[in-house]
This record gives sequence, C-alpha cells and structure tokens, in this order.
Amino acid sequence: MQLMEPYRIKVVEPLAITTRAEREQLISAAGYNLFNLRADQVTIDLLTDSGTGALSAEQQAAGMRGDESYAGGSSFYRFRDVVAELTSYPHIFPVHQGRAAERILFTTLLEPGQVSISNTHFDTTRANVEMLGCEARDLPCPEAADMDSDHPFKGDIDVLELERTLSSPNAGGVGLVIMTITNNGGGGQPVSMANLRAASEICRRYGTPFFLDAARFAENAWLVVQREPGYGHLRPYDVAQEAFALADGCVASLKKDGIAHMGGMLALRDAELAARCEQLLIASEGFPTYGGLSGRDLDMLAQGLREVTDPEYLRARAAATDYLAQLIQGAGVAVVRPSGLHAVYVDAGRLLPHIPPHQFPGHALAVELYLAGGVRSVELGSLFHGTISENGTLTKPARHELVRLAVPRRTYTQSHLEYVAETIAAIARNPERMRGYRLVESPAILRHFKCRLEPVPASQFPDFVHANGFSVRQATEV
Repeated sequence: MQLMEPYRIKVVEPLAITTRAEREQLISAAGYNLFNLRADQVTIDLLTDSGTGALSAEQQAAGMRGDESYAGGSSFYRFRDVVAELTSYPHIFPVHQGRAAERILFTTLLEPGQVSISNTHFDTTRANVEMLGCEARDLPCPEAADMDSDHPFKGDIDVLELERTLSSPNAGGVGLVIMTITNNGGGGQPVSMANLRAASEICRRYGTPFFLDAARFAENAWLVVQREPGYGHLRPYDVAQEAFALADGCVASLKKDGIAHMGGMLALRDAELAARCEQLLIASEGFPTYGGLSGRDLDMLAQGLREVTDPEYLRARAAATDYLAQLIQGAGVAVVRPSGLHAVYVDAGRLLPHIPPHQFPGHALAVELYLAGGVRSVELGSLFHGTISENGTLTKPARHELVRLAVPRRTYTQSHLEYVAETIAAIARNPERMRGYRLVESPAILRHFKCRLEPVPASQFPDFVHANGFSVRQATEV
C-alpha cells in the first residue's frame, strides 16, 4: 500500500541547509551536545516528538475561541469535558507540561526513601522521583531485552516481579506504580491491555496506587487494536477509555498525543488526593482552571485530543514510522523491532562495536547524523541511561546503546524520511571511521540536556580490527 499522508500542507517553513564544514563548527561550539544547537542550525529535527507537531486548521480555529479569564474560563470547561469523557476521571488539572504533573503527583504521594515502580521511567519522571530522595525502579518485561524479536508488547511490565515486589515484607516502601504507555525508554514499545489489567489487579490487591504516564495513549491504543487478540474490532478511542479506566489517574504531557505545542494534565479519581494536589498546583502552576496555560492552549488541546484517536491519522503515522524503520534496516542497520509509532530506535551499539560504552557509541552516532546530514536526534544509551560518577566516569552502562529518531506529528513528508534513511545508509558504509566521546561537563541530574563533550583523541581510541584488517586507528588518521 502506498504511503500517503491523510492531510494537505497549508503553511510551510523553510529548512536550514548547511554544509558539513559549517556543521562541524556549530556542533563543536555546542559542546557536541545536540540540545545546545539552535533550531535554525538543524535541517531535519528528530530530537523529540514533544510539542513539535503541526497544528490542524481546526486547532487553529479553536485557539481563536480561547478564553483568557484568570478563573473559570470557558476554555477550561471545554478541555475538561473532553478529558473527562476520555478518561472517566472526575478531577482534572491542566498543567504547563507533563513534568509539572509528575512533580505535583510525586511530591504529594511519595515520602523520602520510598520507591516508584514502572515498566520504564523516562528522564523527567525519574528525575522527579529521585529529587524527592526516592528510588525509581524499572521492571521491564523479559521480552524487552531482545531488540530483534517481533514480540508485540515489549513495553509491558514484568508482572511476576511486580507481584513479588508488592508481596514482599518491604512492600510498604513502594509509594506508587506508574505505567508508561507507550514505553518511550523501552524503545517506544506498546503495553498490552492484558498487561495493564494484570498490573492494575496486582496493585489493587496490595493497596498500591496505580497510575498511567499517558503521553502517547492514542498510539498505544492503535498498537493494541493492531496486535492484541480481541481488540481488532474496537476503535482506538474505545481502547484508550478502557486503559484509563484501569488506573487511579494519570499524568500526561499533551505535547505528544494532544498534538499541541504546550500543555499537560494531571487527572485523578480520588477526591482527597486531588485536593492535596490542587493546593500544590495553585502554589506553583496557577489557578486550577488554567494551570499555567493560556485559554488558547486549552482549546487547541481539546481539539487535538479529539483528532489524535482518528484511525486514518494513526494508520498514516504508523506507516510513516514503519517505512523509516524498513529503509534503515535495508541499509543493514539494526533497529528495535517491531517499530512503534512515535520513533525509530537505531542500535548504535551494534553499528559501532569498536566504540566502548564509556565512550558513548549512541552519542557518537547521533553527532555523526548531524554532521553528515544536519539530522538532529537523541542518544538513549549510556550517556542518557548509564550511571556516571561525579568525575564523569561511566560506572554502569545502559542495557542498550540506542539513538532515537522521534518523528514529529504531521510535520515531515515521505521524502524527508527518505533523506534521513539515506544519511544513515551513508554513515553505515564506513562506521569504523567514527570515534567516541568523553564528558567535559556534566550536571548532577538530567545531564543529557546540558552536558558538554569532546571527541576522544585518536591516540586514546581502541584499536579494533575488522575482518578486512582495517583498524579504527587507521581510519581516524585518514
């Protein structure tokens, strides 16, 4: 079936076209951190799908209705009604983005020393847990370890380990369980309804609060419809409603499946918990009927939440991501399988076996993607997930060395994705020429956002000889 976007382009923005020599200077000045680049220095920006999508004409029109009243604005009530119907939660609080919802919920529920359990905590989720003096513990399912398998739900939580943890004598130290759908830190993989239901039942049995990180709830619902027996006849909207019904509430960055540039939500069942969260929200985000957002934002979010479960939109999004994954695999580069919707995860560790984890092979590939074609991506390997000491030494590497190519919603066309794949294919023809990086500056938390790095000198690069006898040291001296 031919790939076709189910929309037409109404407004265009020029891309930045630069030379490799220019990009070499730009990335050096940025401390070899792609987050430090200016947007007008990037040609294709796959750094994130958060807040980077294109608004629809209906969203733009909805924004014109924005009620900017400080308290009780009608925009809030339109937003609330859409969310309430979708989630069934009676207490709904808008916030400026997902990490604000995380902070408010965790601050209210967690005590220092407690544990938050997840299928995989993503970066700000983990940071908000750890800044409270708590532990963010991941329990991914065993199938998540095999990136090559076609297991349909590698985003699942390990329910056997969850049961063991909550039934142990130390279970009182678990403050909450939060399931990320889809599992961003786990390769963008979906969570099955069977797994969600099992986790929900275990949490209820042991009296543990159970929440969703629902930033990509619609994409998870689409993959459930496509892959899970018994759900193929349902609409993605119906599946999403069922998922929300299994939890005590959710946090969500609506910059993803709200298809908007700003916004998030905290939605809860329990009135007492909601009242406690509301006090913290008022002190830090704003009055509960705007929560740090403009009325315009709230109306565009309400419309985006209606559009995001449209089967034609989700079908096209899935086809685009799968197409990019197939092109990359066709170039001989491994990706996490099966592909999800919001991103393709490239296996940098397999492409660059000569770069050890402490020299961050994922980051090396991400930098080379920018140098070779102006493509910005993000490393999800040992720089992002690894344990690093105060002096910048990697003490525990990540399970996998990945690079995430996050595809913004309704933003790039098929030819843009082909360009990205062609850039990766060109890199893959001579991967041994690449060398690793070392940290120069590293913040204590969320280091990937603001750290600075430098290339490892050729004299310190390991001499890795391929089957053809061509060594990395020779390559770096060419």
